Amino acid sequence: MSEFWNSITSVQPDPSSRLVIGTGVVALLLIAWRPIWQYTRQVVTIAHEGAHGLIAALVGRKLSGIRLHSDTSGVTVSRGRPTGAGMIAVLLAGYPGPALFGLAAAFVLSRGYAVALLWGLLVALLILLLQIRNLYGLWSVLVFGALVFGVSWWGSPSVQSTFAHLLTWFLLLAAPRAVLELQHSRRRGQGRSSDADQLRRLTGVPALLWVGVFGLVTLGCLAVGVVWSGVLPG
Repeated sequence: MSEFWNSITSVQPDPSSRLVIGTGVVALLLIAWRPIWQYTRQVVTIAHEGAHGLIAALVGRKLSGIRLHSDTSGVTVSRGRPTGAGMIAVLLAGYPGPALFGLAAAFVLSRGYAVALLWGLLVALLILLLQIRNLYGLWSVLVFGALVFGVSWWGSPSVQSTFAHLLTWFLLLAAPRAVLELQHSRRRGQGRSSDADQLRRLTGVPALLWVGVFGLVTLGCLAVGVVWSGVLPG
């Protein structure tokens, strides 16, 4: 247990620029290549719905459960006032959620705590698992959690660092694409129950402006994450 705790709390050596850039390129391929994206996007959905659930709990709403679907959509149900600042905060959290989680991960990695990041993610997935209310969602979180656990428990320090950087880049890069997909579905007349459209009904602010807010936050997180990654000349 002492060795296990030391591995979590110890600062890992700074990764090479080649590793940081290489994992960013691989993450970009996982996002840009559509045959893979239809599967890897489920990680974004997990983060999206997890962000809804986290904010719902923080603003005092009663979280009823989370469902993840095979088409990479999801829904988080909470009980409380259907209007007001709390509900607005919950709806605002979804699309920026993956980017903000990625930014937090980038901060932890910039301090050298790759192993602590992975174990922290496992704890978060375990908490999320308790809120899943459908079989596919249960399977999705378990598979992702098993992957993270396998790397955390059996992976060498270099493998752990590589995986942590890959996951961080993936969240930072995938979040803007999810926002683009949201607007694309809205232009085709779909997604009228999206977070942006629900925010429009609650606030009177056009849904397109809310999509713009989502896009600005996700791109801002990506920009800061790039700086924290150390790939830019200092």
